[in-house]
Amino acid sequence: MKIFKKLHVIGCGGIEAIMKPTRGLSFLHSSSTVSVEVHSLEHEVVIAVGSNVGDRIFNFNEALKLMKSSGIRIMRHGCLYETKPAYVLDQPLFLNTAVRGFTKLAPHDLLAVLKKIEKDMGRTGGIRYGPRPIDLDILFYGKFNVQSETLIVPHERIWERPFVLAPLIDLLGSAVDNDTVASWHSYSRKTGGLFEAWEKLGGESLIGRHELRRVLPVGKQLLDWSERTRVMGILNLTPDSFSDGGKYQSVEAAVSQVRLMISEGADIIDIGAQSTRPFATMISADEELDRVLPVVEALLELPEMEGKFLSVDTFHSKVAQEAVSKGVHLVNDVSSGQLDPNMFSVVASLGVPYVMMHMRGDPSTMQNDGNLHYENVCKQVASELYLHIRDAESSGIPAWRLIIDPGIGFSKKTKHNLEILSGLETIREEFSVKSLAASHVPILVGPSRKRFLGDICNRPNAIDRDPATVSAVTSGILNGANIVRVHNVRDNLDAARLCDALLKYRQSYL
Repeated sequence: MKIFKKLHVIGCGGIEAIMKPTRGLSFLHSSSTVSVEVHSLEHEVVIAVGSNVGDRIFNFNEALKLMKSSGIRIMRHGCLYETKPAYVLDQPLFLNTAVRGFTKLAPHDLLAVLKKIEKDMGRTGGIRYGPRPIDLDILFYGKFNVQSETLIVPHERIWERPFVLAPLIDLLGSAVDNDTVASWHSYSRKTGGLFEAWEKLGGESLIGRHELRRVLPVGKQLLDWSERTRVMGILNLTPDSFSDGGKYQSVEAAVSQVRLMISEGADIIDIGAQSTRPFATMISADEELDRVLPVVEALLELPEMEGKFLSVDTFHSKVAQEAVSKGVHLVNDVSSGQLDPNMFSVVASLGVPYVMMHMRGDPSTMQNDGNLHYENVCKQVASELYLHIRDAESSGIPAWRLIIDPGIGFSKKTKHNLEILSGLETIREEFSVKSLAASHVPILVGPSRKRFLGDICNRPNAIDRDPATVSAVTSGILNGANIVRVHNVRDNLDAARLCDALLKYRQSYL
């Protein structure tokens, strides 16, 4: 049996123990002392991740992959934060997050694994708190308070560091007492609580400043979604889409339309080759690729695409894989991984943002009576989407790569669509009960030219619904949407700019 130096371990019940770490933990009770040996039990751990040297996103992805292969089962991720350095100020900005998972590695075995990952990724001794390609710190290990010459857990400086506390708070749900309460949070409550410590530092009011920005990596950029609303222009390469089917089937027509949308201010172009209107006929992944790839290749040659992003609207993992390999920046999946069992694992490997939309059934069944029944549509949409978010995270898609779409028009009646547009904050609140990270992800809404607008405004032709779309988009943004997906970029961009100005004005008086 491999034996380390003695260390003191205090369990959550306050019982002091002597730990001889090898691989896991079992307990031999005496009176007030517990002799702890290591075997094969799994314990929950929380690990902080930081980087400020080289390609920081690549470093994060590589570290997560190496942790997984080293016996750390990551189940939940914090948001991603770009932060000013602490202690040693003359160095590049950091990216920081935290992960929550399980391992059979004992505390010092876990420390050794993390130090090896740091070394393999190029970290040398250097200056303490200085630049590093990757920094991995154990914040919590089960219920235990570990103190040795080489390891102190909980990490002694959690409470003074906003860049550690922010992603750590993300790993909790707001209703922690009703959650499957993490054992490390039980410890934190005894010391005043993580929430209390976070609020003392400034809490959510710290986010959005230069010192602590919550960001989402897209392409080579880190986007702060709180700065302004982003506009996603729709490009349908289908013969049967409800609004503009058949108009952009040639590469030339598609490129011309994209040039127009970019000139009008689109931030993202969403390319779809599979109609998802109600009762649409499904096509194969290969047919979808035949439509998508020539257009993607042509668009990436355009000088106008500099600084813009391409999204592929697909529920086929094969299409997502091929499109991203050609240069697409986001995957937009109306099924949240439910129509292709390989989607989560493929998106995890691609390392791109992933839009998860709420839909019951598939396009051919989503408007069936059974899929249209809700007691409370916002709460149920949030609850059903969260199950997919949880599965996506456990498959290796971090929360900081997710975008959520409540699915306006998909398995929804008119009243449901209206409730969603006015109830986005309720959706965020429902996410926060289980995961504060999920409650902070960008929300995308796509009401553009949809049938419910025609029903309300008596506009049977989809092309005549642009004014109603502007109104719907306005409602969505004022209620918390970060991205709007539209056919008419020009008019909806104007609406987004006005809404952003109103929100900033409102915030300045809070």
